[in-house]
Amino acid sequence: MARIQDTDDDTRGRRGKAMRYAVPVAAAGIAAATIGLVPALASAGTPDLPKISAQKLIEKIAASDTQTISGSVKITTDFGLPSFANLDTSAFGDLTGGASGDSGDGSSAADPTKQLTQLLTGSHILHVAADGPDRQKVSIVEQAAEYSVIHNGTQLWAYDSDSNQAYHAILPKDAADRPAPAPSLSSLTPQEAAEQALKAVDDTTSVTVDGTARVAGRDAYQLLIKPKAADTTVGAIRIAVDSDTGVPLKFTLTPKGSAKAAVDVGFTKVDFAKPSASTFTFTPPKGTKVTTEKADADAAKPDHTNAEDALSGLDAVGLGKGWDSIAELKLPAGDSGDLSLLNSFGKQVNGDFGSGTFVSTRVVNALITDSGKVYIGAVTQDALIKAANK
Repeated sequence: MARIQDTDDDTRGRRGKAMRYAVPVAAAGIAAATIGLVPALASAGTPDLPKISAQKLIEKIAASDTQTISGSVKITTDFGLPSFANLDTSAFGDLTGGASGDSGDGSSAADPTKQLTQLLTGSHILHVAADGPDRQKVSIVEQAAEYSVIHNGTQLWAYDSDSNQAYHAILPKDAADRPAPAPSLSSLTPQEAAEQALKAVDDTTSVTVDGTARVAGRDAYQLLIKPKAADTTVGAIRIAVDSDTGVPLKFTLTPKGSAKAAVDVGFTKVDFAKPSASTFTFTPPKGTKVTTEKADADAAKPDHTNAEDALSGLDAVGLGKGWDSIAELKLPAGDSGDLSLLNSFGKQVNGDFGSGTFVSTRVVNALITDSGKVYIGAVTQDALIKAANK
């Protein structure tokens, strides 16, 4: 089991059970498609809170049932990637649906697939609101322009003020059980990021409570997760947990051997009161160009509308577990051209497997072999080559 450094003997027997808890997505109510949150720096001050063990704090996160929230979020990402602000997303081929603005292909500049890449680099401010799993809103504010995504029941709207274009999707009534019609950014929320980090906790992980902090004006405990696996690129993960509600307010991931965070996601302002119902209504401004997609079982499904669709045809195998885990993907015949953009970012490598391209970021690395296999994980180049050689 994971080495959780505390002295509370009464909790140790329950470690295994708590480690299997998933942080409820409803903790923030922001699990809707295209909604991504990112953190802010903790406010000054270290509040004096009652002592709590790491195990108890994990249980507090898992038990959180907060479903209403609103506020501002700052997201800062530094994966060592080039800026995607002016990148022609058509270069990604099917991975982004081939959309590139109002290019005459019927796509909309407001389509959430077009807004995904801007959150991969730099810092962004988002205004968010949620009322349970059926109503969420996020707005990305960039200088004089604003981009918003509003999910209300079966209605999904996205509006880009810069182009005065709107994207409208009609979701099936059982949308919660179906893939979203646009790429989900929920993995960038402090809540979802915390869940994924806790899933990776095992006997190669040190978990401690590392003091307290003030985040978005609220008292929080700081949960510190340090992988001990030799091949992982993850150095440490720090999660600020609201002392009252158990909601993760801030998530910071630092690569091994670096003091600078690769992902820093957190609230700058937060309110757990129920947002007004009008928050989740949207009427396109006069003159707006609206593109509508009916995303139900009877509608014709477009080819590869997002990255998840594009990857759905891949033959994926998991290698290893925990922090050293590697995903092995087999590209369908003839689809290797979709990775030409990634290849341009990488370097040529060789091994017993043959030759291929190694693509690196500060956390996630990938090896794309010339034979059509992809090995990807938060591990070193040597670990990927070793996996490919087997």
